[in-house]
Amino acid sequence: MQVLIYIISAVFIVSIVSLIGMVFFWFNQKTVDKIIPWLVAFAAGTLLGATWFDLIPEALVLLPQTTFIWVMVGILLFLVFEQVLHWHHEHRHSCSECDHRPKAVGYSVLLGDGLHNFLDGVLIASAFMVDIQVGLATTLAILFHEIPQELGDFGVLLHSGFSKTKAIYFNFISALAAVAGGISAFFLYQHISGLLPYIIAVGAGGFLYISLADLFIELKGGKNLGLRFSQVLVLMGGLLVVYYLV
Repeated sequence: MQVLIYIISAVFIVSIVSLIGMVFFWFNQKTVDKIIPWLVAFAAGTLLGATWFDLIPEALVLLPQTTFIWVMVGILLFLVFEQVLHWHHEHRHSCSECDHRPKAVGYSVLLGDGLHNFLDGVLIASAFMVDIQVGLATTLAILFHEIPQELGDFGVLLHSGFSKTKAIYFNFISALAAVAGGISAFFLYQHISGLLPYIIAVGAGGFLYISLADLFIELKGGKNLGLRFSQVLVLMGGLLVVYYLV
């Protein structure tokens, strides 16, 4: 029971990190609008970094023969998910010419982040079931890893048309998937452990799709060459942050 208390406490603390976006409530909307292009670039970098430096290497260890098949499955699943969202919005609003892409990007990020958070919860629970000290070290590592990613995700949600309040709410709901992952791993680890390699590979495909197909295309500086280059630098910064934290 003590281990379960440690697990629940750890995954809930990790979930609280998603509320980091509340710092934007201190800024007026005009200031937030100016910051968003760099937040989107930072999110693109952290997602791409999480894919290449964390999820894919881990999947390659667990599924050396079929990793990239399942990564492709993840890419296709997220493509289908976005197409369904586009169709739903167009059907609901009876507008075939409306651009609902930004909103769909936000929901895709929430789905991908939720899957990643669930895996984080499973990893934390697994570590605590091995040893309390290992669990604490794993929690700390994931905590530092989540801070830049959650900050970037919040910026993407704002860019997708979510209000600050809704972005905080949905990002926190997505973060609570870590709690579900932690509790599931504690009670059902023998049943779900065999699925984890496939979930990791599919999640890698989802992150790859979101970063390249959704976020990269949003990096538009118009005729402002300085903005374009600064976004590239911020994106590279996001990559480096994840590289040194994983």
